[in-house]
Amino acid sequence: MNISGRIKQGFYFDSVSLMRVGRELSGAPGVVDASVVMATEANKSILDMSGLLLPEFKKTGDQDLLIVVKARDASSAKDALAKAEELLSRKKKPAAEGGAQAPAPRDIPSAAAALPGANLALISVAGRYAAREARKALDAGLHVMLFSDNVSIEDEVALKQAAHKKGLLVMGPDCGTSIINGVPLAFANVVPKGPIGVVGASGTGTQEVTCIIANEGSGISQAIGTGGRDVKDAVGGITFLDAMQALADDPETKVIVLVAKPPQPKVLKKVYTLIRKTRKPVVALFLGEGGMPATLEQAAHLAVAQVTGADPAREMERLAKRDAILKEEAHALVAKRPKAKGRYLRGLFSGGTFCAEAQVVLDGVLRHMTSNAPLGDTKKLKNAWKPEKNALVDLGEDEFTVGRAHPMIDFTLRKKMILDEAANPETAVILLDVVLGHGANLDPAAELVPVIRKAAKKVFVVAGVTGTIGDPQNRAGVVEALREAGAHVQLTNAAACKLAGFLAAEIVRKNR
Repeated sequence: MNISGRIKQGFYFDSVSLMRVGRELSGAPGVVDASVVMATEANKSILDMSGLLLPEFKKTGDQDLLIVVKARDASSAKDALAKAEELLSRKKKPAAEGGAQAPAPRDIPSAAAALPGANLALISVAGRYAAREARKALDAGLHVMLFSDNVSIEDEVALKQAAHKKGLLVMGPDCGTSIINGVPLAFANVVPKGPIGVVGASGTGTQEVTCIIANEGSGISQAIGTGGRDVKDAVGGITFLDAMQALADDPETKVIVLVAKPPQPKVLKKVYTLIRKTRKPVVALFLGEGGMPATLEQAAHLAVAQVTGADPAREMERLAKRDAILKEEAHALVAKRPKAKGRYLRGLFSGGTFCAEAQVVLDGVLRHMTSNAPLGDTKKLKNAWKPEKNALVDLGEDEFTVGRAHPMIDFTLRKKMILDEAANPETAVILLDVVLGHGANLDPAAELVPVIRKAAKKVFVVAGVTGTIGDPQNRAGVVEALREAGAHVQLTNAAACKLAGFLAAEIVRKNR
């Protein structure tokens, strides 16, 4: 094998473009593996784990581009590096302006002028420029969805205070999911219009709730993201509260669902005060706070029950009966696998809220829980790259994502970790979330099936699939492909967590 690489100093590309170039390189003749990444410490750690970190790469910095290929021979490696240069040069060239078309707007004011009636701007630029662009949008009378992260909390507060005075919303920063007037924005799913409105300080949490509501036969009026920091006292819940009031005033919204990790005390007090003043039913899920609902799944079912007039207690009984069936299934699966090894569950999540929900679901099912994003009694991992005991890892945390595409798009790291954990003699069960919808990886099965097929020969693999029949990935096809590869698939994250926990607990019980 030949491993060759190049360093391009001061040669910046966005992570999604680099991911696409890397994929194309990996399919080149004679190439076994390839990676094209910015030289962040996280990316260099991944290259090191993959055996692709060349000695000369170690002294590079965040603004340097690394190209590395592992090929069957030196000639294939040389050709692949040349192909990489060609692909990168092509990405750098501006798109040709065709015919007599008007030039594309280059700033927010000109875009707003070119589209009369527009009332929202979605901003996704480097964090240091994002607040400036958001101010321009507010000055143009536009609501703002700020997908960008790395925006200072001072800028966030200033933007949201200005928006509040104008009767506008700033969703974000780091707002990954919204559905406005039926249009999915950023990471969001295709759901029908309906009577349930959602306010979410969590992107994947909002996705899960809206998908379950759709899959239960109801629909969404609006799903308004706020960004996770909004519910901290330093921000004051400005957007969260304004969004609640907007849904309370919206005639199409009959039930309101709130989704967040527990707001800090001052914000929580304001939220409950507004809930008491709201005449519509409100289902509030603050993950880890305790009470009912305790999970995203329960919140969605309770919201649908409120709309349809079903008995909420009966809905909870239905979920409890499902859990009992999953426990029986786990017992049967372990009984059929007499050589089941290991004792620990390893959860590898692309959604931070799914990682949090897993900790809630598995509390009382498994002991010795650890996470890089701990909730409640879960212990903090000493090293997020090295799972310990029953570990739940949020791969969307900064230590994994700086200079890389979000793990819902780029599966490279998770595929590597799946195989590593499957080979770990301590591992009994691997738990995954697979998130469909706009913005997410368009062919998750093609990437995960070969890896799951290998892993499932050694350990149990459980996957929760978040999506609807309207999503572009073809949910039924994804589910079938994952099951054929050996994964035990559930259609909610909570159900997947339950099954995975029951499997791990049953293996420990059996091997005593």
